[in-house]
Amino acid sequence: MSGLPGASTCPGPGEASDLKSPLGAKFREPLTEARFQQLFGDAEQEPELLAEPRWSRLRRLWKRRARACSGPGPWPLLRARLPPLRWLPHYRWRAWLLGDAVAGVTVGIVHVPQGMAFALLTSVPPVFGLYTSFFPVLIYTLLGTGRHLSTGTFAVLSLMTGSAVERLVPEPLEGNLSGIEREQLDAQRVGAAAAMAFGSGALMLGMFALQLGVLATFLSEPVVKALTSGAALHVLVSQLPSLLGLPLPRQIGCFALFKTLAAVLTALPRSSPAELTVSALSLALLVPVKELNVRFRDRLPTPIPGEIVMVLLASVLCFTSSLDTRYNIQIVGLLPGGFPRPLLPNLAELPRILADSLPMALVTFAVSASLASIYADKYSYTIDSNQELFAHGVSNLISSLFSCFPNSATLATTSLLVDAGGNTQVAGLFSCMVVLSVLLWLGPFFYYLPKAVLACINISSMRQMFFQMRELPQLWRISRVDFAVWMVTWVAVVTLSVDLGLAVGVVFSMVTVVCRTQRVQCLALGLAEGTELYRPLRESHKLLQVPGLCILSYPTPLYFGTRGQFRRILEWHLGLGEGGKEAPKTDGPPDADAAGAREVVQLASRCRDAGIHLLLAQCNASVLGTLTQAGLLDRVTPEQLFVSVQDAAAYALERLELTGPKTCTVWV
Repeated sequence: MSGLPGASTCPGPGEASDLKSPLGAKFREPLTEARFQQLFGDAEQEPELLAEPRWSRLRRLWKRRARACSGPGPWPLLRARLPPLRWLPHYRWRAWLLGDAVAGVTVGIVHVPQGMAFALLTSVPPVFGLYTSFFPVLIYTLLGTGRHLSTGTFAVLSLMTGSAVERLVPEPLEGNLSGIEREQLDAQRVGAAAAMAFGSGALMLGMFALQLGVLATFLSEPVVKALTSGAALHVLVSQLPSLLGLPLPRQIGCFALFKTLAAVLTALPRSSPAELTVSALSLALLVPVKELNVRFRDRLPTPIPGEIVMVLLASVLCFTSSLDTRYNIQIVGLLPGGFPRPLLPNLAELPRILADSLPMALVTFAVSASLASIYADKYSYTIDSNQELFAHGVSNLISSLFSCFPNSATLATTSLLVDAGGNTQVAGLFSCMVVLSVLLWLGPFFYYLPKAVLACINISSMRQMFFQMRELPQLWRISRVDFAVWMVTWVAVVTLSVDLGLAVGVVFSMVTVVCRTQRVQCLALGLAEGTELYRPLRESHKLLQVPGLCILSYPTPLYFGTRGQFRRILEWHLGLGEGGKEAPKTDGPPDADAAGAREVVQLASRCRDAGIHLLLAQCNASVLGTLTQAGLLDRVTPEQLFVSVQDAAAYALERLELTGPKTCTVWV
């Protein structure tokens, strides 16, 4: 609308300007909203649409969408829900197959030790990490739109799941469980983890049904990066007992990180020298290999599989030296061959785990959608955020039937897949073949694998998350607000817990959005000499101002939170003062826009009483609809609504030339 809140340079009523007046300039005929509808739209139908009740509009839109879905038939719907039907016919077999095969095998080799390691974070036996590295990958290959995305076990989700599992199924205080009691405890924990995967999958499918893929925008990049960096510190501290050979119970809830550190420091004299030696040797191999893969990623044909090499060396060393019996080193033990029997999670547990499943669903979607978008932009293709919701929802829901815990896209394996030359989701099929071979035939080779090695794999896989903190200096220079969001989220995750830290980060991020809307300034516009362009007066001194014409731009959404600021700015620019006559309150729509609409109604009345001619420009359809329902258009005729600020200013200049130096205000 026209009437830009500018600085004190905006001439008020009765003020003169030292600049040359452009009254003699030639403008095209002003184009009003009514004239625009006559020329390009349906002038008779538009007011009806604006005045149409909201529920009627929603009902009409739902009917239109239903007709659109049912019209083309099942084939377009099938193509939309099964992306391979769209890209597989165009697959470049000679150019892409070798890269997909090498990348898939490489990622599959990493999935094996990493899946078992992240299963320990989830507080379930290692074999269930292999299941979670197989079923979700296969399902996402069929349903996902991210060609370079690698799914499976994710450290942050495993940590969140493990904390919930430990709370729901705590280990008995007396400890020293028998073999049968340990199996029963593990079965209960696996059931709880599978129920959380079922719950998070159901929530994502519900979000897909409501087309809520846009919710990913509320989890901003600073929130996601701070969340993963803080969770990486939780992972590091939680693995210290395994590195040192200390059989300590897992700490859960708020301040769990500090409780674990205190327990480790207290029990440090009882640490196992043998497990400490195995851990030190494992880290001495894994960390340099990780660094070599990063430094020479462009020169290496495929990244060095340090994890699988470490697993094989440690298994052979433990078997030949009998470390498990001589030094009581904890080992993985027998990995059951084949697949578990499909089993529906205990639905009675769903109400208990719903509060844990919601943040898991949000983290799954936020991390996966952001990763998919990064590589889609890099390789020039598009992803469908709602289809991503569907893919990850189905992936978690179906995989939970096979005793899998919550899963998502992973940062480390996605980067590995791209570096190894992956091109499409076909790489996921080769990854599944590697995990399948371990589940069917190679499982016994991991019997003597020390669990301390898996803890080292957990820690080394956090390297990329820890290094996200190196971006903080640049973030400080670019945006202090985003830096504050990052720090608040990170501190909340570290001091409280991952799920509570996520909630704090999202709430604080939303608060910063509200604060930014309060800080937006109203701008006064002036005419660039020799053009029809209007620019903010503070940008240049070569802008023309007309006595009696004030063009103001208020770029902030007008709602109950900004109405006070809006009133003060307009009173200052238009010289209305605090004693202006207030228009009677009108009945408007019962929502947040009603406060802003009533403020506009009062402004129009006060301008009319003060002899100020108010014009509105560049109003979009939603604004016009709100103003119609609020009753403002009963006081401003359609001829006073303009398509652009140039048209409104031209009309105002003509009016000033005919009627004299009265005040005209254009509000953009």
